[in-house]
Amino acid sequence: MKIKEKNIQISLVIIIVMMTILRFLLNEKGRVSPDSIRYMRFAHVFPTIDNTTTPVGYPLSIKLFTYLGMDEFWSSKVIGILAFLFIVAFAWKKNFFFKESVIVSALFSFVSIYSFTMSEALILPFVFLFLYTAHLIITGQLEKGKAVFYLSLSLIALYNIRYSSLFIMGGTGLFGLLVWKKKYARTFIISGFIGCGFVALYKFTFLDYFNENYIKQSLEMGLHPTSQLLVELFQGLATTFNPFIHIADPGGGLINNVIYGIGFLNICLMVFLFIKIRLSDSDLFFLVIGISGIICSFFVQYFYPVNPIDYRLLAPFSLPLWLMYFKRLFDIFNIKVYAIGALSLLSGILFTWLSKGNYLENRKNISQFLETENLKDKPITFYLETTEDLEKIQVAELISTVNSNISLTFKPQDTLQKTTLTQYKVLQKIRIDKNKYQ
Repeated sequence: MKIKEKNIQISLVIIIVMMTILRFLLNEKGRVSPDSIRYMRFAHVFPTIDNTTTPVGYPLSIKLFTYLGMDEFWSSKVIGILAFLFIVAFAWKKNFFFKESVIVSALFSFVSIYSFTMSEALILPFVFLFLYTAHLIITGQLEKGKAVFYLSLSLIALYNIRYSSLFIMGGTGLFGLLVWKKKYARTFIISGFIGCGFVALYKFTFLDYFNENYIKQSLEMGLHPTSQLLVELFQGLATTFNPFIHIADPGGGLINNVIYGIGFLNICLMVFLFIKIRLSDSDLFFLVIGISGIICSFFVQYFYPVNPIDYRLLAPFSLPLWLMYFKRLFDIFNIKVYAIGALSLLSGILFTWLSKGNYLENRKNISQFLETENLKDKPITFYLETTEDLEKIQVAELISTVNSNISLTFKPQDTLQKTTLTQYKVLQKIRIDKNKYQ
C-alpha cells in the first residue's frame, strides 16, 4: 500500500508541474492580467519604486530571477512552479500535511494559481510556513521569545507579499483571544500586535514616503450594494471550494448551476466533517485563519476597490481549510482520496484544451512587431478608454510578457506619441491567436 501510494504521489507531482506549464503555454497571453503588468513593470524598474499599490515582495522576487538571464515573464512562471515544489518538499521533509498538500496542489484552481503571474503564487508557500510555525507553537515545540519572533516574522513576510495578509494578522490575534487560557495564547496575541505595528510603520514610512495620498485615493465608501456582494460571495465560495471547476460562465446558464451546486455541496460536507470530527487546537487555528480571512475579504469590499471574491483572492485563506478537509477525508477513505486530485487534473486538462490559445506563437508575433517598431527595449505606453475593455487590454497584457516596461494611459492625446500603442496599431500589423472562452 505504501509503495503504491508513493507512486501515486510522485505521479501527481510530475503531472501538476506539467499542467502548470501547459496552463500558461496553452493560453493566448500566458496567464497574465492587468495586475501582472504592474508586477512585471515594478520588477523591471526596481530599485525605482514604481507604485505603492502592491507590496515589494512579489516584484522583488521576479527581479531576483531576472539575474539568472530570464525576463520578467519567465521569472514569474519559475516562481509559480518553485512555490508548488517548495510546499510539497517542505511538507514531506517535516511530515506536515504532505498527502494533503499534494492533493490541494492537484486541484485545478491551485494549478491555475501556480501558472498565473500574480502574487498568490508566491504567498502560498509563505502561508504554509506560517501554518507550520503556528502548529509548532501550539504543540509546544516552539516557545517563548523564539515563538514570538518566528510567528511575527511570518506575518511580516506575508504582508510584504499581499496587503490582505492584514486579515491573517487579525486572525492570529483573534485565535489568541479565543484560547487565552492556554499557555501559548500570549504568543499569538503579541505576534498579532507586532504584525499590526509593522503595518502602521509601513504606512508611515514606505507608503507616505512614496505616495502620501495612497489611503485617501484607495478608500471609498459604498462601492457596491450588499445585494450584489452577497451574490458574489456565494458564487466566489462555491467556485473556490469546487474541487473540479473554479471558473463559472460569465454568460450564465445551466452549467453554472452545476458548478455552484458542486461547490455548495462540498462546503456542506466540509462543515459536517469539521463539526463531527473533534477539532485539535491546530485545527481550530486553521479554521480561525480561514474563516476570518474570508469574512474580512467580504467586508473590505465596502470601502476598498477589489475584484469580486473568487478562488484566487481567497487562496491564502482557503488553503488551511482545504488541508483540514483532506486530512479528514484521508482518515475516512485513505488512498481513495487521491482520485479527487486526479479528477480535478483531468477536468483541468479538458478545460485547458477546449479554451486553448497559443502563447508561444503570439509571443513570437508581438516580439517581431516590437522589433519592427523599435520598441522592444524602450518604455511603452498603451492607450485604453477604460480598464473594463477586456479585449483591448489583452493586447497590452501580451506586450507586457515581452517588454515589461509598459504603462497604461487613458489620455487620447498620448496616442500621438510614437511610443504609445493602441489595439488598432498592433492588430493592423499582426494577428493574435485568441481562445473563444474569455
